[in-house]
Amino acid sequence: MITKQRITELVEEVMTDGLFLVDVIVAPGNAIKVIIDGDTGVTIRTCVKVSRQVEGNLDREEEDFSLEVMSAGLDQPFRVERQYRKYLNKSIEVIDENDVKLEGILKEVTSEGFELETSKREKVEGKKKKQLIVRQHQFSYDQIKSAKCVISFK
Repeated sequence: MITKQRITELVEEVMTDGLFLVDVIVAPGNAIKVIIDGDTGVTIRTCVKVSRQVEGNLDREEEDFSLEVMSAGLDQPFRVERQYRKYLNKSIEVIDENDVKLEGILKEVTSEGFELETSKREKVEGKKKKQLIVRQHQFSYDQIKSAKCVISFK
């Protein structure tokens, strides 16, 4: 039987500096999906290397499987702490447990959670013009439904 643990071990053997494993999914029928990421991105060459490592260490004669190796997409929610670290001081979008959507700069990442800095122009009493209000939001990982990077073409 092909297990998630076995696939994880095989993948981690070829992960080099800057690369990390995001997730391994072994679905019914041995449909294996490996999701990897890197501090500076992931190349096709890296995906091929990981695919060959897994495929070369499993025996199709013993147990058939399908294998898909991919990089974590920009539009996909973060799954591991290291993805948060990759986007430190960059813009991210967070949906909290109450379905409140916030967009801001990821300021700090710890093993327990992260800090998001948001800014918004709001009307302040006694002022004619709207003022820029900056707020800090602390989240633990279990307080959010999803977090992902904001893609900007500016």
